[in-house]
Amino acid sequence: QVQLVESGGGLVQAGGSLRLSCVASGRTFSTYAMGWFRQAPGKEREFVSAIARSYGNTNYADSVKGRFTISRDNAKNTVYLQMNSLKPEDTAVYYCAAASIILVGYVPTKDSQYALWGQGTQVTVSS
Repeated sequence: QVQLVESGGGLVQAGGSLRLSCVASGRTFSTYAMGWFRQAPGKEREFVSAIARSYGNTNYADSVKGRFTISRDNAKNTVYLQMNSLKPEDTAVYYCAAASIILVGYVPTKDSQYALWGQGTQVTVSS
């Protein structure tokens, strides 16, 4: 069973940057598409970004396009989320998730497609 551990969250001023990391245990990381979701207080969990198993295919929520970049290093069993130009509305708990997908280039964007979840890391952006 793959386990996911996020890190890199914290407090940053508006306009600043953070890089989230998610390390997966196990030897099957490359068989999973990976995604980032977030949940702000009083709101439902929402999709942020995802990356396919291979080919570098990615998808982003409109609210983060041009500011966030997702990447993965299969040799290190790690997926990253580089967050630039952060805004107060980006404040949330960010969750890493893994989806077992057969198609190597497919990018899942629905949380129901993801079976494995990390514990979350808090990102707070002050104005």
